[in-house]
Amino acid sequence: MASGDRELLEALVRSVGEIQKAVGTLSNEVHTINERVNTLSESTGLVEESSPFKKQDDVPTTPSVNPTSSGLASGVVSAPARKPVNSSRIILTTYPGQHGIEPVPMNWGEYDPAKRGPVVVSRAAGTVKKRNAIGAHGGSYSIYHALAIASGELNLDHKPDFTNTQPAVDFGPFPQWGDKKKIVSMDPYGHLAPWLYGDYINKESMDIRPTIAITKAHMRLPELENSVKEGRLKVDGKICLNEDGELAVTKVAVEPVWYLPGVAERFGIDEGTLRRALFEVSGGSFPELITRGDIKLFLPPIGGLTVYIFGDVSKVSDANVKLALRIHDECNGSDVFGSDICTCRPYLIFGIEEAVKEAQNGGSGVVIYFRKEGRALGEVTKYLVYNARKRGEDKASEYFKRTEGIAGVKDMRFQALMPDILHWLGITKIDRMLSMSNMKHDAIVEQGIPIHERVPIPDNLIPADSRVEIDAKIHAGYFTTGKVMTKEELDSVKGRGWEDVLH
Repeated sequence: MASGDRELLEALVRSVGEIQKAVGTLSNEVHTINERVNTLSESTGLVEESSPFKKQDDVPTTPSVNPTSSGLASGVVSAPARKPVNSSRIILTTYPGQHGIEPVPMNWGEYDPAKRGPVVVSRAAGTVKKRNAIGAHGGSYSIYHALAIASGELNLDHKPDFTNTQPAVDFGPFPQWGDKKKIVSMDPYGHLAPWLYGDYINKESMDIRPTIAITKAHMRLPELENSVKEGRLKVDGKICLNEDGELAVTKVAVEPVWYLPGVAERFGIDEGTLRRALFEVSGGSFPELITRGDIKLFLPPIGGLTVYIFGDVSKVSDANVKLALRIHDECNGSDVFGSDICTCRPYLIFGIEEAVKEAQNGGSGVVIYFRKEGRALGEVTKYLVYNARKRGEDKASEYFKRTEGIAGVKDMRFQALMPDILHWLGITKIDRMLSMSNMKHDAIVEQGIPIHERVPIPDNLIPADSRVEIDAKIHAGYFTTGKVMTKEELDSVKGRGWEDVLH
């Protein structure tokens, strides 16, 4: 590098440093001014009685009632307004180096949980300035949490009592938990947070919560009773409990925790691009995605996943026994209500049955259920696609075009983050993959987990009206041991019309 270029570079670095210092100073000054303004406004009564941001302690406990304005005169009884829940000051965003902002250190990928640190996202009084994560607990349910607070049903300062809530079984740790490239979308220590980080809760009054819960349960599905009657499942009293096909299962619920640098790397984009897209497409809901580059964790308002483990949980990570695995993406219409326009419920039941068989044979069986309704496009979009299909010819050759025309893409499940749960479970290979999806297969293999056998859904379980879907997917790359149709042959595969009761 020429001396002139070196001097210019050094000058630029000094300028950037001075700008960063000035920004920090300005931030502190703004914070001080805000504190003075808020103190002055409250002491002089500038915060009016009707302000929703008035301090809770200042709100009258017994509201006055005006017969006319309250609606009593017209026979309509209005409930008294509930107390506001916040102070007059609203914190829209924060900045690195801002006065009082001291995030708890987070060393993502550190195997020792004490050295790694807890995930801290709460905006509770004792925690808000120590946050090292953006977003909120609860995923999509965080909005209902907000409604409960706004309506006065939930105390803003409520502290959870985690007595007897610890995991029903011991799990891990596994080496993958200490690899920041293998787990980027969930907290591997999320099931132990209140117990690993009890000092933060008890001594520093911080709000730290689990993002994973592990329990035991029984599962009953009508199809499994038939599986027992027809001899496909055997009653053993341990996994299959009785002639009704009732199953013993260990369940793991997981809320997403994204390590933004790792998520960006999985998608082959830079972190800044990811942050901006998350900020703008969410309507600017999370400004700290832009202002807090020092915070690397994000708890997104999306659905999580549930793991269903059949048999001994310790065998899931045991490379010496066989593992049967079904990874299933949510389909409410089929999974819950039995719609026959797709293969989702039949394949899910088949996956459960095969997982149980493997566990009964001395191996392990796992089904993982992701909340990604309608290929993560949502149920409204899915039903719009159904309408477009059924008002047309509903041919397999046009299957993906209907979705692309409405949503702009075929699929938004983006399986790049899906293998994280496999790493968390300690899985190092899959003996029988109960899925035909090429996207799921490729994502798992790219994460270094080999798949020894792929098992398609048996033809006799495919509903007639779902041939459009399954044949189109096979043509597009889904695994099959049967025939892959040509484009011309797909033209002849048609679904049932709305008025067609015989198909």
